[in-house]
Amino acid sequence: MCGIVGILSTTKKDTAVYIYDALTILQHRGQDAAGVVTAHKGRFYMRKSNGLVRNVFRTKHMTQLLGDMGIGHVRYPTAGSSSNAEAQPFYVNSPYGIAFAHNGNLTNTEQLAQELFEQDLRHINTNSDSEILLNVFASELAKLQKQRINEADIFASVKQVHKRVRGAYATIGMIPGYGIFGFRDPNGIRPLILGKRTTKGGTKYMLASESVALSALGYEITQDIKPGEAVVIDRAGNTFIKQCAESPKHSPCIFEFVYFARPDSVIDDISVYKSRLRMGEKLAEKIHKEWGVNDIDVVIPIPDTSRVAALQLAHKLDVRYSEGLIKNRYIARTFIMPGQKQRKKSVRQKLSTIELEFKGKNVLLVDDSIVRGTTSEQIVQMARDAGANKVFFASAAPAVRHPNVYGIDMASNKEFIAHDRDTNQICQAIGADKLIYQDLDDLIWCVQQGNKAITTFDCSCFNGQYVTDDIDKDYLEHVESLRSDLAKEENNIFEASELIGNDVE
Repeated sequence: MCGIVGILSTTKKDTAVYIYDALTILQHRGQDAAGVVTAHKGRFYMRKSNGLVRNVFRTKHMTQLLGDMGIGHVRYPTAGSSSNAEAQPFYVNSPYGIAFAHNGNLTNTEQLAQELFEQDLRHINTNSDSEILLNVFASELAKLQKQRINEADIFASVKQVHKRVRGAYATIGMIPGYGIFGFRDPNGIRPLILGKRTTKGGTKYMLASESVALSALGYEITQDIKPGEAVVIDRAGNTFIKQCAESPKHSPCIFEFVYFARPDSVIDDISVYKSRLRMGEKLAEKIHKEWGVNDIDVVIPIPDTSRVAALQLAHKLDVRYSEGLIKNRYIARTFIMPGQKQRKKSVRQKLSTIELEFKGKNVLLVDDSIVRGTTSEQIVQMARDAGANKVFFASAAPAVRHPNVYGIDMASNKEFIAHDRDTNQICQAIGADKLIYQDLDDLIWCVQQGNKAITTFDCSCFNGQYVTDDIDKDYLEHVESLRSDLAKEENNIFEASELIGNDVE
C-alpha cells in the first residue's frame, strides 16, 4: 500500500511544494520512503530516500525540484525490500524518458521479469515490481517507434499492459515535454482520483490516491479513474480519458475502507467516514443480539482508525464513549512496521492509558481489525494494568485469515492470530474476556451503501477469494517465503551487510 500523486501546472511556481504537501497528507499510506520527480526543459529532477516526507526533503531539495509538472510517492514495502534503491518514483531513459509511481502489487512478477529480459531486452535493477511495471509500459510504448507521441499512443501501451500484467496497480507517470498520465488495473483494486484547480495563472491538474489530498490543496474533484481506464493530461492542459481494458470489473479493496484510507476521503464515490459509521452500527447490532449491553460500562476506541466506528457503536448501544487511550503521534502506524519485534516495541510507545477511564470498569475496546494480534494483546494487558474489571474486544472487520497479495503486508497466514483458531481461542490468545468480530456480509453492506453500482469487493484477506483469479496455493507459499517477517528480517540483514561492505571499500 503506497500513496501516489501527480501534478501538472501551467506555471513552474510551487509544483514541487504542492507535491510535497500532498505526500504529507498521504503519509498514512506509507512511512518507509518518499520521493518526488519533476520535469523541466526535458530533464528530470529527483529527490528520494528512506524516511518520512518531512525528513526526506529540505529547503535545498525543494529549490532544486524545478518544473511545471511532477510526481510523488510515499512507500509502504510489500514486494521487494526497504532499501533506498527501491524508493520511488522510478524512471527509465528510453523511450522519451518516463518517471513512474505505483501503488499496489503485481502477482505475475517473475514471469514479467523473465519476459522483459528475454523478449523486451530490458534490464531490471531492483527487486521491485514497480520497476517491472514501468518497464512493461515503456517497452510497449517503444514498440510504436514514434519520434513524437500523443494520447492514443499512451492508451495503446496501457492496453497492452493490461494484457500482460496481473495484480493491483494504480499508477502515475510523467514524460518530459509531454505531460502526465495515470491508469488503474482492470479490477480497480487500488484507488486513483483526478482533480483540477483554476487559478489566475492557469489551471492545475492533480492525480492522487485519495480525495483528501486534492481537496485539502484546493483542487476540485473531477472523477475517480475507473477500473481499466487511463487518463492523459498534456502540457497544454488537454485531458483525455479512455477505457483500455477488455473486460473491466470493479472490485476495490475493502480494506481501504476498514483501515488504510483517511476517514475524510471519498473513494469510488464512497465516503470512508460514512462506511465506518455503518460499521459501528452493524457491530452494535451484533453485540446487542449476542451479548446485550448490561455488562459494558464504557466504549474506548484504539486510535485512530477505529474512532469513527467506536463512536457510532457507543451511540447505538447507548453506552458512554471515552478516549481512554492516548496516542503518541510521533510513532508510526504499527500495522505497517517491518518486523514483529519492532511492532511489539512500538505499541506501548504509541499508546498510553488514562487510568480513571479503566479502573473498576467493564471496558469494551474497539479496533478496526485484528491481524497479527500484537497490538490487541498488549492493549488488553494495558487495560488490565490500568485497573479494568473486565476487558471486552470488538473488531469492526471480520477475522483476517488469508494473505493479501495486492499491496497490503499480510503475506503469511501463519503470522495471523486467527490462523487455525476460532473466536474463543483468539479471545484467549489476546487475553480478553469476550471477543466479537464484524460479519463479512455486514462489512460489505456498510461499504456498498455508498455506491451500490459496485457489486463486488476484494475481500481476500477475509474469505480467501482473489479477484484476479490467478492465485493458488503454490503462489501463496512463494509469497510467504519472500514476504514473511522472517524473510524480511533476513533480507534487511543482508542489505545492511552489503551497505557496510560498500562503506568500507
